[in-house]
Amino acid sequence: MANATQAEVYLFEQVVVLFSCALSFLGSSLVILTYIIWSDLRTTPRKLLVYLSVSDWLSAVSYAVGVWSVFRSDSAECVAQGAISSFANTSSFFWTVAIAVYLYVFIVRSSQRLADSLVLVFHLVSWGVPLAITVAAVSLNKIGYDASEVSVGWCWVRINAGDRVLWMLLTGKIWEFLAYLTLPVLYILIKRHIHIAHAALSEYRPILPNRPPTHSSSMADVKLTLIPIIFIVLRIWSTVRFILLLADSQVRYNPALVTLHGIGNTSQGAANCIMFVLFTQPIRTRICAALSSCSCSTCREEAQHSHEASQRLLPGQDASAQREEDGTIRGHADR
Repeated sequence: MANATQAEVYLFEQVVVLFSCALSFLGSSLVILTYIIWSDLRTTPRKLLVYLSVSDWLSAVSYAVGVWSVFRSDSAECVAQGAISSFANTSSFFWTVAIAVYLYVFIVRSSQRLADSLVLVFHLVSWGVPLAITVAAVSLNKIGYDASEVSVGWCWVRINAGDRVLWMLLTGKIWEFLAYLTLPVLYILIKRHIHIAHAALSEYRPILPNRPPTHSSSMADVKLTLIPIIFIVLRIWSTVRFILLLADSQVRYNPALVTLHGIGNTSQGAANCIMFVLFTQPIRTRICAALSSCSCSTCREEAQHSHEASQRLLPGQDASAQREEDGTIRGHADR
Protein backbone atom coordinates (compact mmCIF):
# COMPACT_ATOMS: atom_id res chain seq x y z
CA MET A 1 0.00 0.00 0.00
CA ALA A 2 2.86 2.36 0.73
CA ASN A 3 4.03 4.43 -2.15
CA ALA A 4 7.34 6.30 -2.05
CA THR A 5 6.29 8.60 -4.90
CA GLN A 6 5.24 12.11 -3.96
CA ALA A 7 1.67 12.75 -5.10
CA GLU A 8 1.56 15.83 -7.28
CA VAL A 9 0.11 18.94 -5.63
CA TYR A 10 -0.71 21.40 -8.39
CA LEU A 11 -0.38 25.15 -8.09
CA PHE A 12 -4.12 25.74 -8.48
CA GLU A 13 -4.73 23.28 -5.61
CA GLN A 14 -2.32 25.19 -3.41
CA VAL A 15 -3.94 28.53 -4.24
CA VAL A 16 -7.48 27.31 -3.59
CA VAL A 17 -6.62 25.56 -0.32
CA LEU A 18 -4.52 28.48 0.93
CA PHE A 19 -7.46 30.79 0.24
CA SER A 20 -9.69 28.42 2.22
CA CYS A 21 -7.17 28.46 5.07
CA ALA A 22 -7.18 32.26 5.04
CA LEU A 23 -10.99 32.37 5.25
CA SER A 24 -10.97 29.93 8.15
CA PHE A 25 -8.26 31.88 9.91
CA LEU A 26 -10.27 35.09 9.59
CA GLY A 27 -13.55 33.38 10.49
CA SER A 28 -12.17 31.72 13.60
CA SER A 29 -10.50 34.98 14.64
CA LEU A 30 -13.80 36.86 14.25
CA VAL A 31 -15.66 34.33 16.43
CA ILE A 32 -13.01 34.72 19.14
CA LEU A 33 -12.92 38.53 18.87
CA THR A 34 -16.70 38.96 19.15
CA TYR A 35 -16.63 36.86 22.30
CA ILE A 36 -13.83 38.98 23.79
CA ILE A 37 -15.28 42.36 22.81
CA TRP A 38 -18.92 41.90 23.89
CA SER A 39 -19.19 40.49 27.40
CA ASP A 40 -22.98 40.03 27.22
CA LEU A 41 -22.47 37.45 24.47
CA ARG A 42 -20.42 35.19 26.72
CA THR A 43 -22.95 32.42 27.09
CA THR A 44 -21.71 28.90 27.72
CA PRO A 45 -22.64 27.65 24.23
CA ARG A 46 -20.73 30.52 22.63
CA LYS A 47 -17.81 29.88 24.96
CA LEU A 48 -17.71 26.30 23.65
CA LEU A 49 -17.85 27.72 20.12
CA VAL A 50 -14.78 29.81 20.96
CA TYR A 51 -12.87 26.69 22.05
CA LEU A 52 -13.86 25.04 18.77
CA SER A 53 -12.68 28.15 16.93
CA VAL A 54 -9.29 27.97 18.65
CA SER A 55 -8.91 24.43 17.29
CA ASP A 56 -10.04 25.54 13.83
CA TRP A 57 -7.64 28.50 13.98
CA LEU A 58 -4.73 26.18 14.74
CA SER A 59 -5.86 23.84 11.96
CA ALA A 60 -6.04 26.66 9.42
CA VAL A 61 -2.56 27.94 10.30
CA SER A 62 -0.90 24.51 10.36
CA TYR A 63 -2.59 23.37 7.14
CA ALA A 64 -1.59 26.63 5.44
CA VAL A 65 2.05 26.01 6.38
CA GLY A 66 1.82 22.48 4.99
CA VAL A 67 0.11 23.48 1.74
CA TRP A 68 2.56 26.33 1.22
CA SER A 69 5.60 24.13 1.89
CA VAL A 70 4.46 20.86 0.26
CA PHE A 71 6.90 18.87 2.40
CA ARG A 72 8.93 16.13 0.72
CA SER A 73 10.82 14.62 3.66
CA ASP A 74 10.57 13.88 7.38
CA SER A 75 12.06 17.24 8.36
CA ALA A 76 11.60 18.76 11.81
CA GLU A 77 9.25 21.34 10.28
CA CYS A 78 7.20 18.58 8.70
CA VAL A 79 6.87 16.70 12.00
CA ALA A 80 5.95 19.89 13.88
CA GLN A 81 3.33 20.87 11.31
CA GLY A 82 1.91 17.34 11.22
CA ALA A 83 1.72 17.18 15.01
CA ILE A 84 -0.04 20.54 15.35
CA SER A 85 -2.55 19.83 12.58
CA SER A 86 -3.27 16.34 13.96
CA PHE A 87 -3.88 17.75 17.45
CA ALA A 88 -6.01 20.67 16.24
CA ASN A 89 -8.03 18.61 13.79
CA THR A 90 -8.82 15.91 16.36
CA SER A 91 -9.63 18.54 18.97
CA SER A 92 -12.03 20.18 16.51
CA PHE A 93 -13.93 16.88 16.18
CA PHE A 94 -14.24 16.58 19.94
CA TRP A 95 -15.40 20.17 20.45
CA THR A 96 -17.95 19.87 17.63
CA VAL A 97 -19.50 16.82 19.31
CA ALA A 98 -19.16 18.44 22.77
CA ILE A 99 -21.30 21.39 21.65
CA ALA A 100 -23.97 19.01 20.36
CA VAL A 101 -23.93 17.07 23.65
CA TYR A 102 -24.22 20.30 25.65
CA LEU A 103 -27.23 21.47 23.62
CA TYR A 104 -28.86 18.06 23.92
CA VAL A 105 -28.54 18.01 27.72
CA PHE A 106 -29.53 21.67 28.06
CA ILE A 107 -32.55 21.56 25.73
CA VAL A 108 -33.83 17.98 25.60
CA ARG A 109 -32.96 17.01 29.18
CA SER A 110 -33.83 20.52 30.41
CA SER A 111 -30.88 20.57 32.78
CA GLN A 112 -28.62 23.60 32.52
CA ARG A 113 -26.81 22.60 35.71
CA LEU A 114 -25.89 19.20 34.29
CA ALA A 115 -24.95 20.76 30.95
CA ASP A 116 -22.67 23.30 32.62
CA SER A 117 -21.10 20.59 34.78
CA LEU A 118 -20.02 18.80 31.60
CA VAL A 119 -17.82 21.69 30.46
CA LEU A 120 -14.86 20.50 32.56
CA VAL A 121 -15.26 17.02 31.07
CA PHE A 122 -15.31 18.58 27.59
CA HIS A 123 -12.00 20.30 28.32
CA LEU A 124 -10.36 17.13 29.60
CA VAL A 125 -11.54 15.11 26.62
CA SER A 126 -11.33 17.67 23.81
CA TRP A 127 -7.82 18.87 24.71
CA GLY A 128 -6.47 15.89 26.66
CA VAL A 129 -7.25 13.01 24.30
CA PRO A 130 -5.88 14.72 21.15
CA LEU A 131 -2.78 15.84 23.06
CA ALA A 132 -2.12 12.35 24.42
CA ILE A 133 -2.56 10.76 20.99
CA THR A 134 -0.35 13.36 19.29
CA VAL A 135 2.41 13.05 21.88
CA ALA A 136 2.33 9.26 21.55
CA ALA A 137 2.42 9.49 17.74
CA VAL A 138 5.39 11.87 17.74
CA SER A 139 7.24 9.86 20.39
CA LEU A 140 6.81 6.68 18.36
CA ASN A 141 7.95 8.45 15.18
CA LYS A 142 4.58 8.05 13.45
CA ILE A 143 4.12 11.69 12.36
CA GLY A 144 5.94 12.89 9.28
CA TYR A 145 6.05 12.85 5.51
CA ASP A 146 3.01 11.11 3.97
CA ALA A 147 3.53 11.88 0.27
CA SER A 148 0.14 13.66 0.17
CA GLU A 149 -1.64 10.32 -0.08
CA VAL A 150 -4.39 11.50 2.27
CA SER A 151 -3.40 15.15 2.52
CA VAL A 152 -2.76 18.15 0.29
CA GLY A 153 0.90 18.90 0.86
CA TRP A 154 0.78 18.84 4.64
CA CYS A 155 2.34 16.14 6.82
CA TRP A 156 0.39 13.58 8.78
CA VAL A 157 1.15 9.89 9.46
CA ARG A 158 4.45 8.74 7.95
CA ILE A 159 4.00 6.88 4.67
CA ASN A 160 6.61 4.27 5.70
CA ALA A 161 4.99 3.43 9.03
CA GLY A 162 3.89 -0.20 8.95
CA ASP A 163 0.87 0.47 11.14
CA ARG A 164 0.01 3.79 9.52
CA VAL A 165 -3.67 2.92 9.03
CA LEU A 166 -4.02 2.41 12.78
CA TRP A 167 -2.40 5.77 13.47
CA MET A 168 -4.50 7.48 10.81
CA LEU A 169 -7.54 6.21 12.68
CA LEU A 170 -6.21 7.28 16.07
CA THR A 171 -5.06 10.73 14.94
CA GLY A 172 -8.30 11.64 13.22
CA LYS A 173 -10.32 9.18 11.21
CA ILE A 174 -11.99 7.18 13.97
CA TRP A 175 -13.15 10.41 15.65
CA GLU A 176 -14.35 11.72 12.30
CA PHE A 177 -16.44 8.57 11.77
CA LEU A 178 -17.91 8.86 15.27
CA ALA A 179 -18.81 12.50 14.61
CA TYR A 180 -20.61 11.46 11.41
CA LEU A 181 -22.81 9.17 13.51
CA THR A 182 -23.23 11.29 16.63
CA LEU A 183 -23.97 14.76 15.25
CA PRO A 184 -27.00 13.92 13.09
CA VAL A 185 -28.58 11.87 15.88
CA LEU A 186 -28.16 14.57 18.54
CA TYR A 187 -29.38 17.43 16.36
CA ILE A 188 -32.36 15.42 15.12
CA LEU A 189 -33.32 14.72 18.74
CA ILE A 190 -32.94 18.43 19.59
CA LYS A 191 -35.05 19.53 16.62
CA ARG A 192 -37.70 16.93 17.43
CA HIS A 193 -37.89 18.10 21.04
CA ILE A 194 -38.28 21.74 19.99
CA HIS A 195 -40.97 20.95 17.43
CA ILE A 196 -42.93 18.90 19.98
CA ALA A 197 -42.69 21.76 22.48
CA HIS A 198 -43.90 24.27 19.90
CA ALA A 199 -46.78 21.99 18.93
CA ALA A 200 -47.79 21.63 22.58
CA LEU A 201 -47.92 25.41 22.93
CA SER A 202 -50.02 25.87 19.80
CA GLU A 203 -53.30 25.22 21.65
CA TYR A 204 -52.65 28.31 23.77
CA ARG A 205 -51.91 30.62 20.85
CA PRO A 206 -55.57 31.68 20.30
CA ILE A 207 -55.60 33.32 23.75
CA LEU A 208 -52.17 34.92 23.42
CA PRO A 209 -51.47 38.23 21.67
CA ASN A 210 -50.81 37.68 17.99
CA ARG A 211 -47.12 37.39 17.45
CA PRO A 212 -45.73 35.74 14.33
CA PRO A 213 -42.79 33.34 14.62
CA THR A 214 -39.60 35.31 15.02
CA HIS A 215 -36.94 35.36 12.36
CA SER A 216 -34.41 34.29 15.01
CA SER A 217 -36.41 31.15 15.83
CA SER A 218 -36.59 30.08 12.20
CA MET A 219 -32.91 30.86 11.70
CA ALA A 220 -32.01 28.79 14.77
CA ASP A 221 -34.05 25.91 13.37
CA VAL A 222 -32.23 26.19 10.05
CA LYS A 223 -28.88 26.16 11.83
CA LEU A 224 -29.79 23.01 13.72
CA THR A 225 -30.30 21.36 10.35
CA LEU A 226 -27.19 22.80 8.76
CA ILE A 227 -24.66 22.03 11.51
CA PRO A 228 -24.37 18.26 10.88
CA ILE A 229 -24.95 18.64 7.13
CA ILE A 230 -22.15 21.18 6.70
CA PHE A 231 -19.79 19.12 8.87
CA ILE A 232 -20.38 16.00 6.76
CA VAL A 233 -20.22 17.86 3.43
CA LEU A 234 -16.88 19.43 4.38
CA ARG A 235 -15.30 16.30 5.83
CA ILE A 236 -16.58 13.60 3.51
CA TRP A 237 -13.86 14.19 0.89
CA SER A 238 -11.14 13.37 3.40
CA THR A 239 -13.03 10.20 4.31
CA VAL A 240 -13.41 9.23 0.66
CA ARG A 241 -9.67 9.57 0.08
CA PHE A 242 -8.95 7.51 3.20
CA ILE A 243 -11.26 4.71 1.96
CA LEU A 244 -9.60 4.88 -1.46
CA LEU A 245 -6.23 4.54 0.29
CA LEU A 246 -7.44 1.39 2.02
CA ALA A 247 -8.57 0.09 -1.37
CA ASP A 248 -5.20 1.14 -2.89
CA SER A 249 -7.07 3.06 -5.58
CA GLN A 250 -5.28 5.66 -7.68
CA VAL A 251 -8.48 7.71 -7.77
CA ARG A 252 -7.36 9.28 -4.47
CA TYR A 253 -4.91 11.36 -6.52
CA ASN A 254 -7.65 12.86 -8.70
CA PRO A 255 -7.06 16.66 -8.69
CA ALA A 256 -10.75 17.48 -8.15
CA LEU A 257 -10.96 15.12 -5.18
CA VAL A 258 -7.70 16.43 -3.75
CA THR A 259 -8.95 20.01 -4.06
CA LEU A 260 -12.27 19.21 -2.39
CA HIS A 261 -10.37 17.45 0.39
CA GLY A 262 -8.20 20.51 0.92
CA ILE A 263 -11.16 22.89 0.97
CA GLY A 264 -13.20 20.67 3.28
CA ASN A 265 -10.45 20.14 5.85
CA THR A 266 -9.68 23.85 6.06
CA SER A 267 -13.16 25.44 5.90
CA GLN A 268 -14.70 24.60 9.27
CA GLY A 269 -13.67 27.90 10.85
CA ALA A 270 -15.13 29.88 7.97
CA ALA A 271 -18.37 27.87 8.08
CA ASN A 272 -18.77 28.46 11.83
CA CYS A 273 -18.19 32.18 11.36
CA ILE A 274 -20.85 32.40 8.64
CA MET A 275 -23.46 30.52 10.68
CA PHE A 276 -22.80 31.89 14.15
CA VAL A 277 -21.53 35.41 13.47
CA LEU A 278 -22.63 36.69 10.06
CA PHE A 279 -26.02 34.89 10.16
CA THR A 280 -26.70 35.83 13.78
CA GLN A 281 -28.55 39.15 13.71
CA PRO A 282 -27.48 40.65 17.07
CA ILE A 283 -23.81 40.03 16.34
CA ARG A 284 -24.10 41.06 12.70
CA THR A 285 -25.76 44.32 13.76
CA ARG A 286 -22.99 45.07 16.26
CA ILE A 287 -20.25 44.35 13.75
CA CYS A 288 -21.92 46.53 11.15
CA ALA A 289 -22.33 49.31 13.69
CA ALA A 290 -18.71 49.01 14.79
CA LEU A 291 -17.44 49.15 11.21
CA SER A 292 -19.56 52.06 10.10
CA SER A 293 -20.66 53.72 13.35
CA CYS A 294 -24.24 52.89 12.36
CA SER A 295 -24.01 55.18 9.34
CA CYS A 296 -25.28 52.54 6.94
CA SER A 297 -29.03 52.14 6.50
CA THR A 298 -28.86 48.39 7.05
CA CYS A 299 -27.41 48.87 10.53
CA ARG A 300 -30.05 51.40 11.48
CA GLU A 301 -32.87 49.24 10.15
CA GLU A 302 -31.68 46.13 12.01
CA ALA A 303 -31.08 48.07 15.23
CA GLN A 304 -34.51 49.70 14.96
CA HIS A 305 -36.13 46.34 14.25
CA SER A 306 -34.51 44.78 17.30
CA HIS A 307 -35.53 47.73 19.49
CA GLU A 308 -39.15 47.73 18.26
CA ALA A 309 -39.44 43.98 18.74
CA SER A 310 -38.31 44.28 22.35
CA GLN A 311 -40.71 47.16 22.96
CA ARG A 312 -43.68 45.21 21.56
CA LEU A 313 -43.30 42.43 24.12
CA LEU A 314 -46.00 42.54 26.77
CA PRO A 315 -45.00 41.98 30.43
CA GLY A 316 -46.50 38.52 30.36
CA GLN A 317 -44.47 37.64 27.30
CA ASP A 318 -41.06 38.59 28.64
CA ALA A 319 -40.37 35.29 30.41
CA SER A 320 -41.45 33.08 27.54
CA ALA A 321 -39.62 35.21 25.00
CA GLN A 322 -36.45 35.09 27.07
CA ARG A 323 -36.80 31.34 27.50
CA GLU A 324 -37.17 30.92 23.76
CA GLU A 325 -34.11 33.09 23.25
CA ASP A 326 -32.06 31.03 25.68
CA GLY A 327 -33.34 27.69 24.46
CA THR A 328 -33.48 28.15 20.72
CA ILE A 329 -31.31 31.12 19.91
CA ARG A 330 -28.51 31.40 22.42
CA GLY A 331 -28.46 27.64 22.57
CA HIS A 332 -28.60 26.81 18.88
CA ALA A 333 -27.50 29.89 17.03
CA ASP A 334 -24.69 30.62 19.46
CA ARG A 335 -23.85 26.95 19.88
